[in-house]
Amino acid sequence: MLDWIDDTNWTDLLLQVGNIAIRVIAIVILYFIVKSIGTRAIRKVFNRKQDEMNLGRAKTLESITQNIFTYFLLFIFAGFIFSIFQFDITTLLAGAGIVGLAIGFGAQGLVSDVVTGFFILLEQQIDVGDYVTVAGKDGVVEEVGLRTTKLRGMDGTLHFVPNREITNVSNHSRGNMRALVDIGISYDDDIDKATQILQQVCERIAVEDENIVEGPDVIGVQAFGASEVVLRVIAKTKNGEQWAVERNLRKAMKEAFDQNGIEIPFPHQVHINKNA
Repeated sequence: MLDWIDDTNWTDLLLQVGNIAIRVIAIVILYFIVKSIGTRAIRKVFNRKQDEMNLGRAKTLESITQNIFTYFLLFIFAGFIFSIFQFDITTLLAGAGIVGLAIGFGAQGLVSDVVTGFFILLEQQIDVGDYVTVAGKDGVVEEVGLRTTKLRGMDGTLHFVPNREITNVSNHSRGNMRALVDIGISYDDDIDKATQILQQVCERIAVEDENIVEGPDVIGVQAFGASEVVLRVIAKTKNGEQWAVERNLRKAMKEAFDQNGIEIPFPHQVHINKNA
């Protein structure tokens, strides 16, 4: 050990280590510079494409292109690092092929993710910005990647869904949506009068709310509850606006019923005085 220390040319060793460190730092800096330039260029290209295609579709293709670019850049970066340490890349690739055969069965999930993601994009099942239900999760699509799809839930939770788990897609953002409101009236109230009042409200809201595409209309009696007769109102709305329209309708219906003395039943509690 002492002989090795004495025989080592520490000046040359430090120069070699310093040279390698400088080259590695330079490549890392170059990697981030190229990644930043490439990311901006891709974003600029797809911003121009938004005039030619759907905004969500453009965002989806931008997301997957950024994904592919990042993986490609990492592969090139790894190649440079190997060359700095004088590793034979061809030998590494040959070894990777042998190792790949050994772990092939374990990588089936990864391959499935990539293939499924490809067909999701090809068939345009989902786009960035769509409100969807996939793999038991509801949310707005934030990113479609080679391996995973990111969904932002209504409570703000970000779900990372592996593409292979997307076997069924329910896309709630294609075409017009339906706004549905059920409202109950007392059994003692006049159903025809309540229906007429509701229709007047619907006609007014249809003029005021630009998010309504068709209707709203009073369908009629939907159900008989324990203490109420349920009336249903349906409208077609612009995509993603159905909940706002429903809230607007409920508010207007409640105000109209109050003005006309129509009761909306609610559970009553009777307190019995045991000491009486």
